Amino acid sequence: MSFFNSIRSMTRSQRPPKRATTPTSATFSPTEMLPPPSPVVSSPRTPPVPRPLYLSSPFVEAALVKGNFKTIVMLPKYVDIMEWVALNIFDFYTNLNEFYGVITECCTQQSCPTMSAGQTLNYTWINHDRKSVNLPAPTYIDYVMTWIQNLLNDEATFPTKSGHDFPPSFPSTVKHVYRQLLRVFAHIYHAHFHQLLHLRSEPHFNSLFAHFLAFGREYELLEMKDVKGSPSAPVGVGQLWEKWRDMGILEG
Repeated sequence: MSFFNSIRSMTRSQRPPKRATTPTSATFSPTEMLPPPSPVVSSPRTPPVPRPLYLSSPFVEAALVKGNFKTIVMLPKYVDIMEWVALNIFDFYTNLNEFYGVITECCTQQSCPTMSAGQTLNYTWINHDRKSVNLPAPTYIDYVMTWIQNLLNDEATFPTKSGHDFPPSFPSTVKHVYRQLLRVFAHIYHAHFHQLLHLRSEPHFNSLFAHFLAFGREYELLEMKDVKGSPSAPVGVGQLWEKWRDMGILEG
């Protein structure tokens, strides 16, 4: 039974210019001189975008866990699904926050003036006036992590005491938390993966992200539009999802 189905159950109970035709000997008399050929102006070419390191071998295969992540994310017997989702979201937040803490000196307002996650993709923040604003990546991530930490500390949202039930809004809240964590993952892969390589942390980070994706897929927290983006603004890690799926690490 999926996470959200269980919630519903609980509620119930330019082309180049065309060149002129080349003159032939029949066009001019022998005494006529052919005009000089027109210079050919070549249009500038856009240099190809280099392949991201996280999509290149051997880094894309680097992992601590081998095989499919399906078995890791399955709901254990006798464990409440709400507790299982809450526990895993807490673990993903904690581990991601630790990774970001290691590279935080490299993520500055100068190096990351926007919350980039692809060649043409920058995430925006919704301010108090409900307007989308561009923020430097460290500011955006600080807002996200502070917001999530406050939620985790809120007993009414993430209850930890016996007899306290999860609120009806928990599924939508945790899905929003998951989406924001995905954006932090996407920025780190896009802008800071080379720093993870210097630290030799790519197997750990890849395994964490693969686990995160598999969990989100299993419990309907992951929207494919969030991980792939749009044709005009694709998410960089969308290609990583497809690569891992082809390798049998992820499903669907």
